[in-house]
Amino acid sequence: MTTTDGDTASVSIQDMSKISGLSEATLRYYEKIGLIGPVPRDESSGHRRYGGHAVERIEALGCLRATGMSVQDMRDYLRFLDGDGGDGNATRMRELFERNVSRIQEEIERMHVRRRYLELKAQLWSARERGDAEGENRIVPEVARAREGLR
Repeated sequence: MTTTDGDTASVSIQDMSKISGLSEATLRYYEKIGLIGPVPRDESSGHRRYGGHAVERIEALGCLRATGMSVQDMRDYLRFLDGDGGDGNATRMRELFERNVSRIQEEIERMHVRRRYLELKAQLWSARERGDAEGENRIVPEVARAREGLR
C-alpha cells in the first residue's frame, strides 16, 4: 500500500482494525478522545481513511493497548514521542515503560497466587474423590493460606 510519493496509501477503518488489532469501535473512541487526530474522510463515501502516519501511530497504540497500558499512559507516550524535549523525553519514556513493566510484574504475581489457589483446590477435591481424608486434611491449611493471598 504505497503511493507514488512513498507514503502509505490510506486504509479503511476495517483494514486499520486488522492491522492494529484494535476494534473499529476502539478506533472511533480513540479519535473521539483525541488519542489519534481527526481522521480524514473519503470524499465520495464519507468513510474514514487512515494515512501512513496515522497507521504507524495506531499500530503503536495497538501494541501498547495489548500490554494493558492505560489511555493516560498512551497519551503520555504520544506526548513524549511528539515532544521536542530531546533526551528528557527519553528519560520520561524509560520511566513510563519501567512503570508498566512493574505493573505487569505485579499482575503476573497475582496470577501465580490465583493459579496456586486453584491447584490446591483441585488437589483438595482429588483427595476427597479418592476418599483420602488424611491428604484432604493436609491440604486444607494450604488452601486457607492461599486464600489469604487472594485478598
